[in-house]
Amino acid sequence: ALSFIAKMGSGKPRGINAARQLRDRRRTQRWADKQYKKANLGTHRKADPFEAASHAKGIVLHKIGIEAKQPNSAIRKGCRVQLIKNGKKIAAFVPWDGCLNFIDDNDEVLIAGFGRKGKAKGDIPGCRFKVVKVSSVSLLALYKEKKEKPRA
Repeated sequence: ALSFIAKMGSGKPRGINAARQLRDRRRTQRWADKQYKKANLGTHRKADPFEAASHAKGIVLHKIGIEAKQPNSAIRKGCRVQLIKNGKKIAAFVPWDGCLNFIDDNDEVLIAGFGRKGKAKGDIPGCRFKVVKVSSVSLLALYKEKKEKPRA
């Protein structure tokens, strides 16, 4: 009898016919859990510019310099890209020294994520993507002078 008194006032329905109430209560309360909400609302799929793909092609709008976050002081080279599949505009980082010279306005580029599950990398604020190919030629091949960019 003592244990029953200790449980009184806990606020949750108890008893032989309480299952539906408990289930409904649990269903509504789960939405207060941040991880559950993130997994089940589906907003990350709506907000994803790649629409769940690993890579996406886009057209370079213009080149930009992205200022590095503190304590670093640098201008990280990047470009604004409009994706072909949905028209969304994103900022993409251009890796390696001098590779921005291989990229011109209106070039078709292949964009990939940074491999950080949609998070920005290092000291580059708000930049979640990197350039992989320019005009169907690997940026690394251009950098290592293995290939040349095709003349338009």
